[in-house]
Amino acid sequence: MKAILFVLLILSCNVISTAQSIDKFSIDSGGANLTNGNVSIIYTIGEVNVAERTSATIKISEGFLSRFIKIKINPKVFLQGAAINTETNGLMNDDLRDLGLLPIASPFGDGKTVDVSVFNLGGTSSLGAFEDDIVDWVWLEFRDEMDVSNIIKGTSALLQRDGDVVALDGVSDITLGVVPKNYYIVLKHRNHLGVMSANPVAVTETGTAINFTSSTTATYGTNAQIALSNGDLALWAGDTNSNGEIRFSGPGNDANIIKDEILNDPLNGFNSATYTSVGYLLIDVDMSGGGRFSGSDNDSNIIKDNVLQHPENGFNSPTFTINTTIPEGN
Repeated sequence: MKAILFVLLILSCNVISTAQSIDKFSIDSGGANLTNGNVSIIYTIGEVNVAERTSATIKISEGFLSRFIKIKINPKVFLQGAAINTETNGLMNDDLRDLGLLPIASPFGDGKTVDVSVFNLGGTSSLGAFEDDIVDWVWLEFRDEMDVSNIIKGTSALLQRDGDVVALDGVSDITLGVVPKNYYIVLKHRNHLGVMSANPVAVTETGTAINFTSSTTATYGTNAQIALSNGDLALWAGDTNSNGEIRFSGPGNDANIIKDEILNDPLNGFNSATYTSVGYLLIDVDMSGGGRFSGSDNDSNIIKDNVLQHPENGFNSPTFTINTTIPEGN
């Protein structure tokens, strides 16, 4: 069934009177949300803004629109965990996809879902390039160029093995209803520390590329990413509770989170510290499909190495904390 498109256009008009006139570009910055069943309307008054809500058959857009505006963006990022012992140089491993552990619903809480066929080899056709296989979900965010804490829009997206962040069909560039202008660009992952551009980036309708894997792309804060052995940059792995910190020892450390989840796994009948918990897990730092606290290739050692070798940990202290470089958002 074709979607029905409603455009809610709130314009002022010139009021002829002896007292005053109201221009359409300056009324108020108000607005509201209205919901009735499965139809939601967002509207604003007096500001150039674009938003949209979609149901199975209805799409509603608002703002001072002369046409339907969508920006296009093509970010690129690597995850350290998925690049450990990589099968192919320059590509991340896709073990979670290969093991059938990737969820069709985003872990970031915005309600986005995909068809399971997107996780086929090379996308829905199963005939695509293997470098386009999906590694995991990521979160893409646009922040105000005048206030880095102000989140303008965020959305779930998918990450390919070659680092391309793509739309929910697993292959296309991301298009969003965002006013074309300058934004700080943020990319986050559920158990890695995120990254943000050092400066606002011009986002356009024709397309914008930003490559966080390259050292030529300036990022916000110091040592926002880790350098891989081939020179590419990647997000720091090891944030096992998604709190924006990576700790190996001390209160609330990530290694203990791994240990506790392993020991409390209902399938770990002998409470063995060398047990491997299987699933789509925050404690699976290397994204292999299994979380390990001790033994060979355990996830705790990745956290330890990151902490001890961090450029700002001058004393190689095991209690050093790697903090996210992304300002808190609102």
